[in-house]
Amino acid sequence: MKAMIVYDSFFGNTEKIAKAIGAAMAEKGEVFTARVSEVSPDQVQGVDVLLVGSPTRAFKQSEGTTAFLDKIQAVTLRGVKVAAFDTRMPPEVTKSGVYTLFAGIFSYAASKIADKLKKKGGVLIVPPEGFTVLGGEGPLKDGELERAAEWARAILEKVK
Repeated sequence: MKAMIVYDSFFGNTEKIAKAIGAAMAEKGEVFTARVSEVSPDQVQGVDVLLVGSPTRAFKQSEGTTAFLDKIQAVTLRGVKVAAFDTRMPPEVTKSGVYTLFAGIFSYAASKIADKLKKKGGVLIVPPEGFTVLGGEGPLKDGELERAAEWARAILEKVK
């Protein structure tokens, strides 16, 4: 199995999640993990699994993630197994009724990333996943790195 994990990160939280996912997936195959600004959409060719992650900013993925996804040719992802993840502050962290309302309407980055990956021909193998940060700059909620590794192992079960 050849996997690629592409992520964006502003404060290091999404990067930590991406690296935890990559480390867990490396147990079963070749894994390349890179920041979205350091990878070309052409490098996606030939991968069996593509995971894309971003922090949630204003209920969507980062501009860098959007630009990366927009540049991927649909034929490149045809038949590729894909998954999406994000870091986010869920309503129980913000304790804001307005935030809760907007989160319900607009959702988070992972679902939008998953939609783009599917539109490009990718085969979504697990539902989009969110990992909790406890503030605008973090830190990650305790246990999220372990949860990210478990999510990666669940993906590996679907790739066999």
